[in-house]
This record gives sequence, C-alpha cells and structure tokens, in this order.
Amino acid sequence: MTRKKVLLAGESWVSTATHIKGFDQFPTVTYHQGADELLAALKDSAYDITFMPAHAAQKDFPQTMEALREYDAVILSDIGANTLLLHPDTWIHSKTTPNRLKLLRDYVDGGGALLMFGGYYSFQGINGGARYARTPVEDVLPVTCLRFDDRVEVPEGFSPVVTGEASHPILNGLGTEWPVLLGYNEVELKPGAEVLATVSADYGSQPLLVTGTYGQGRSVVWTSDVGPHWLPGEFIRWDGYAKLFSAMLDWATAK
Repeated sequence: MTRKKVLLAGESWVSTATHIKGFDQFPTVTYHQGADELLAALKDSAYDITFMPAHAAQKDFPQTMEALREYDAVILSDIGANTLLLHPDTWIHSKTTPNRLKLLRDYVDGGGALLMFGGYYSFQGINGGARYARTPVEDVLPVTCLRFDDRVEVPEGFSPVVTGEASHPILNGLGTEWPVLLGYNEVELKPGAEVLATVSADYGSQPLLVTGTYGQGRSVVWTSDVGPHWLPGEFIRWDGYAKLFSAMLDWATAK
C-alpha cells in the first residue's frame, strides 16, 4: 500500500541558560524537539511523515503550489506565522518571496488538507506571538483565533469530553474516557464547524477537536499539544494516542 505523504512543520526550539557557580558562570544552549513522541507513534502508520523543524521551515517550507501538492496533508504545530512569512531572502535581503500563508489557503481550497495542533506558537499563542488571527491560514481553519494570548494553563488537568458521534471516523474505537491534558489554546468556532471533543465544563467546554472544510479541502484543529508539557506521558502511553492522530489524518485526507 502506498503511504500518504504528510509534512509536519514546527515542534522545535532552542533554549539558553546561564549557570552561575559562585564567582564563575557559563552559558549553555540546548536544542529540543516536541514531535518525537508523535513521530514514533505514527512510524508504522499509513503516513510517510516529513518532519521539518521550525528553524528549517523558515527557509525550506514549500514556496510553490507544486511543492505543496507533493503532500496529501500539511500539519502546523507550534510554529508561528512569522516563520512562514519571513523567508531569509525577505528578512535578511529585502527580496520579495511568496506568501506561504496564502499558498496554504489555496492548497486547501484546491483539495489539500491542513491540520493545526496546539502549542505556545499555534493559533494566536503566547503573548499573541503566533499571529494566525486574520491570516489566510485562519480562513481555512474551522475556528477563529483570539486577538491576544490564547493559552489556557490547566495544571490540575482536565479530562476531554467527547461530544461527537462514536461512529465518526476520527472517534471510532476510542471510547469516551481519554487521559487528562494540562492546557490548550482558546479558539472560537466558525459556523458549520463540527466539534468532536471539548475541554471540561470547568473551562467552559471550549473546543478541543474540531473539523471543517474549505473549498475542496479539509481542516482539523486539535487545540492541545502533541507531547509534553500540555500532553502528559499518560496520554502518550494511552493506546488511543496513535489511533487518534492517525484518524485525524485519515479524515483530513479522505477523498
């Protein structure tokens, strides 16, 4: 069976620290990847996933429709709009480059699939810095982004509430008892969006898993994370973890 091709962009970052030991100090730099658990879970799935870390996506994310159409689906996860807008040729050399947010909109309009997963640089993100509000990518999503920091931290954890029909292709076989999550991005529903799961009533039953269509294509939103910190180890070890994200791709790429 031919595996469908998926581009996963984002889920990487670099942190710096200064270690102070009395009079002496030294700095360190650490590279992190947030997609490792998801990539491992989907390794033997029906999907051939190309992982493009955020630092690589600024330069290497497709700049043409032809290149985008090599993929059956594109996933944006914890990668801000600026990374896609500011190719080094524009940022450093002041040259014109394609608007890759418009390309994504047109890609879905023509039959492609776009999924956005939550994180500090998804939707509107920390301090509003992800900046997908009022962009062509927001046009495609079944939700709208807030105009300010949209993170909701839930340190005590919340249990997702399944609201869709159990027979829905994404929910089929997953049951209604899912492990707890520790946070999510707050979004608002668009007319016609299909809500399959929400956060708990304590947090206003806000959207967690939502599907929608745009033109000839489909979009899926998961407003929590794909790994720590919002998605704890219990969720990763849950036998529904791989099934859930694989089923999102199944639905999004169905023709």
